[in-house]
Amino acid sequence: MNNRPDNPKSPLPQSLEGRRQLEAQDDFCFGCHEKLDCFKRCCSDVNIFLTPLDVLRLARRSEMSTTDFLDRHTLTPISKDLQLPVVVLRMIDEQGTACPFLGDEGCTVYEDRPWSCRMYPVGLALPPARAGLDPEPMYFLFEDSHCDGGTQPQKWTVESWTENQGIPERERIEEGFRKLVSHPWFIGGRQLDPRRMQMFHMACYDLDGFRRFVFDSTFLERFELDQALVSQLRDDDEALLRFAFRWLRYALFAEPTMNPHKNAET
Repeated sequence: MNNRPDNPKSPLPQSLEGRRQLEAQDDFCFGCHEKLDCFKRCCSDVNIFLTPLDVLRLARRSEMSTTDFLDRHTLTPISKDLQLPVVVLRMIDEQGTACPFLGDEGCTVYEDRPWSCRMYPVGLALPPARAGLDPEPMYFLFEDSHCDGGTQPQKWTVESWTENQGIPERERIEEGFRKLVSHPWFIGGRQLDPRRMQMFHMACYDLDGFRRFVFDSTFLERFELDQALVSQLRDDDEALLRFAFRWLRYALFAEPTMNPHKNAET
């Protein structure tokens, strides 16, 4: 039985067009190690899109604030068709093509490597938002000529691969982010205005900037928040990230995810 989505009108990212689609239990072969001729080849001449958790963990590993990390290590492409801001890792070397975290023996931030690096050779797409329905992810297999990983004997399913790569734990933290980017508000191609784009970028990616916004402005005077939560938000990055996703649903889409003080100025 084939349960794959059948919606030819749903546009796919260019990188996924023509790729083999996978169900959670479909198997594929893949392995990556230093004995392969292609080892480290995938770490250059590639666009690495970062999720909010990627930025947070790479910044902390680099002993940098998220503000400084974004300024030093990322780019934010601008397009008139862009519904939401995206963050791309800035490549380095003379040609500007190598990952800044690539060392002689491979990835120097392997434990905190980005989501896209973990997922490869599996790609993921979310279908366009539909009112009242949570989008089901669609999985694809990259079978690129520059990668010899598919010649290795070890078999995986999408489920076993994502478990091995620590994806479920990340998805639990970023669940609110997925709900934002696939929100029904975007049905019909609606786009955020520049001010809301800036709000989204700050809250999702510049967590230290968002923490300053929460604690150095009138934010806490405008919303009813449990004091235990306020204390947690001061020091717990992952709790603050989840809170940022919650606040954005209120700020961007007017959802009742926050309780304004009755006497607060609007």
